[in-house]
Amino acid sequence: MKNFRRGTAIIAASTLAGITLASCGQSKDSGGDSGSGLIVGTTDKVVSIDPAGSYDNGSLNVQTQVYQYLLNFPAGSTELTPDAAEKCDFDTPTTYVCTMKDGLKFANGNDLTASDVAFSFTRIGKIEDPNGPASLLGAMKSVEATDDKTVTFTLNAPNDQTFPQILVTSAGPIVDEETYPADKVMDDEAAVKANGFSGPYTISKYSKNQLAEFKANPDYDGTYGKAQTKTVTMKYEAKPENLKLDIQNKDVDVAYRSLTPTDIADLEKADGLTVHTGAGGELRYITFNLKTMPGDDPEQKLAIRQAMASSVDRAELASQVYKDTFTPAYSMVPDGQVGATEAFKEAYGEAPDKAAAKKILDDAGVKTPVNIKLQYNPDHYGSSSAEEYAAVKRQLDATGLFKVDLQSTEWVTYSEEYPADAYPVFQLGWFPDFPDADNYLSPFLSPYSKDKSGNFTNSHYNEEGTDFEDTTMSKLLDDERTDADEASRTATLKEIQDRLADQVPYLPLLTGSQVAIATDEVKGVEKTLDPSFKFRFTSLSK
Repeated sequence: MKNFRRGTAIIAASTLAGITLASCGQSKDSGGDSGSGLIVGTTDKVVSIDPAGSYDNGSLNVQTQVYQYLLNFPAGSTELTPDAAEKCDFDTPTTYVCTMKDGLKFANGNDLTASDVAFSFTRIGKIEDPNGPASLLGAMKSVEATDDKTVTFTLNAPNDQTFPQILVTSAGPIVDEETYPADKVMDDEAAVKANGFSGPYTISKYSKNQLAEFKANPDYDGTYGKAQTKTVTMKYEAKPENLKLDIQNKDVDVAYRSLTPTDIADLEKADGLTVHTGAGGELRYITFNLKTMPGDDPEQKLAIRQAMASSVDRAELASQVYKDTFTPAYSMVPDGQVGATEAFKEAYGEAPDKAAAKKILDDAGVKTPVNIKLQYNPDHYGSSSAEEYAAVKRQLDATGLFKVDLQSTEWVTYSEEYPADAYPVFQLGWFPDFPDADNYLSPFLSPYSKDKSGNFTNSHYNEEGTDFEDTTMSKLLDDERTDADEASRTATLKEIQDRLADQVPYLPLLTGSQVAIATDEVKGVEKTLDPSFKFRFTSLSK
């Protein structure tokens, strides 16, 4: 047997035969139909419906409903199964080949073929929008349609164990090459009008970040099966308190992202409502722009980052701000993922250590207090971000080693400014693309060139030809992605996390579970709150 695929629980049913239609276990006619409509409320914002222009949870939630992928995760499962593909498998160690199903069409009537697939992946890399998912495609050297039914991916490294899962991420939606431009992002209104959707739903009404109405696509033939509800409306609220009132008054059927911990606790006591929790993986962390952060040289910048890592009190953030709905994160890889360690706890301790932080700064000749311009976002990662970052400021200021200037910016502006070097130190959050430790490492640590957008944080970490380049980290990432032996891969993952804790380009704070609140009449919520982090409207009914 050729050792092309890692034998982990993530692809437990996969063998040399590859991923085939038979492994899906669903048919086009499966499932029922409640007939009545559902309203889902959220405070998430959509950056772009076009997959080339977004890499955020709000946009992904729309894309999950309307686009097909080559492969996908069925509700309640982390087993890769066919969606638009009939089967996918490694042909050689560096070529991954997918055969398309027969008769696929977009909702506008255009044929969906292998050519559309190749176009979709190629344009993401060509456009390389700062808010887009191009960083996810670092493993892909090229993609081509060898005929109408066959698409071949050529990979940069042999035996890439994570590439099949990349096809399920924000980089994976298949768009219509007859309607989407090859060299720029399509605006949302044009995307809705073009109706180049082949997923379980199409969009019948759309007012960006106000309301989106989804209609079940009768021709969808894929992983999720038949939609349980014909019409689902997404209602966008500006503030969590508005979303709380919506679900409290039952003006929406489901509230999904994001309510405050206090609101969740209150709603648990409400009659007729159920609080559903599911597998987590969400990560809250601080990003350092290595180019613009304080410090006279790389050594001083490193000392400042390490001293901050010695000064934050994660346990206080978890208990006081988030009422223990989040837990302390001592690595960028959350506890529960295979290969996760607690590297930051080992390096800096479980509790803040002012004396250690002071020594780090003194040894590097850093004058204190260090002025830190810290930016956070009040709407995209939940309204508790304000309380969270006020607490971080208070913790850092209390050491006497830092003086924090705390500022906030709404997400629409924030998402444009942080990739443009506007913020020296800033908040980000991570919602996993697929359930594997690599997804918490490669998007943040992979190398990039000055003339490219780089990793999605644009922190300048591992930027080629600069003081921030780390060829050792690059090699470690290549090794873990291509290692089919679980024990040796786990050892490499530990080495990566130890190195990350020493360099501190990012400072992990908290990790948490998924939460959705629904009226008691709604069924299927718990089934879609799984480690794939995809909220599927197809599962919902009432």
